[in-house]
Amino acid sequence: MTKILGLIDGSPYAQSVCDHIAWIAGKADVTVELLHVIGRRDLASEPVNLSGNIGLGARTALLEELAELDAQKAKVAHKRGRLLLDEAKARLNEAGVANVETKLRNGDLIDTVLEFEANADIIVIGKRGEGADFAKGHLGSNLERVVRSTSKAIVIASRAFKPVAKLLIAYDGGTMAMKTVDQVSRSPILDGLGTKLVMAGADTSENRKKLDDAAIILKAAGYAPEVALVQGAADKVISDMVEKEGFDLLAMGAYSHSRLRSLFIGSTTTEMIRSCKVPVVIFR
Repeated sequence: MTKILGLIDGSPYAQSVCDHIAWIAGKADVTVELLHVIGRRDLASEPVNLSGNIGLGARTALLEELAELDAQKAKVAHKRGRLLLDEAKARLNEAGVANVETKLRNGDLIDTVLEFEANADIIVIGKRGEGADFAKGHLGSNLERVVRSTSKAIVIASRAFKPVAKLLIAYDGGTMAMKTVDQVSRSPILDGLGTKLVMAGADTSENRKKLDDAAIILKAAGYAPEVALVQGAADKVISDMVEKEGFDLLAMGAYSHSRLRSLFIGSTTTEMIRSCKVPVVIFR
C-alpha cells in the first residue's frame, strides 16, 4: 500500500494535485492524506505602530479591536481550509479514490509537512501556490521549501493534469541519477510508460557507458528505453526535449554532482522545472 501526502491550498493547482493523486491511485493501491496548513500570515493582522501621539485608552481599544479581528480571521481561515479539503476529498472520491483522510493544521508549513511525511511514501504538491496568477513564471516559494526539506519522493504537479504515457529521465551519471533509474525500474506507478534517458554533456565514451549502464537496468525491468546524449545546458536540453518530443512526465534525482545539483539552490534546475510544462517527479 502506497501512502500519499497531498498538499492542498486555494490555488488552481489544488485540483491538479488531486488529479495527479488519482492517476497514481489508478496504478497502485493507495491511502491518501490531504493536508492544508493555515500559516501565521493567514491569521495575524498587520502590525500597527502605536508609538505616536495616541492616548493610552485609544491604544488599548485599538489593540482589542485588532485582537478581535485576528480571531475573526482565524475562524474564516479555518472554515476556508475545511472547505478546500472537503472539495479535494470529493474530487478524489469521484475519481474512484476511496481511502482519503483530511487534516487541517495551523502553523509552519515545513514543520507540519515534516511531521506528516513520516508515514508517507510520496508527497504531491502544486508547482505554484495561491500567488501563482500574480507571479507568472515563478515557482512557488512553498514548493522550494518543501523540496529542500523533505526526505520523500515528491511529485510536482503541473497546472492541469493530462494522461501520462511518455517519461523522460534526466540523467547525469551520478549516484542520485542511478538511484532514480533504479527506483523508476521498480515503480509500479511508472511501469509501462515509454521511457527515454537523456544526458546533457560531452559525447565521450565514459558518458556513453554511463547511459548504457542505466539503460541495462531499465531493460531488465521490462522497459525499452531510448537514450540520448546532447551537448548543452541541462535545463535547456531537457526542457526542449520535453516540448519537442511530447513527454508527459520528467523524472530526476534530488541531488547530483553536476549542474543538476543546483536544484533550488542555483538556477539550472529551477529554470528547468519552471520551463517544463509537465509534472516532475523527484526521487531520493
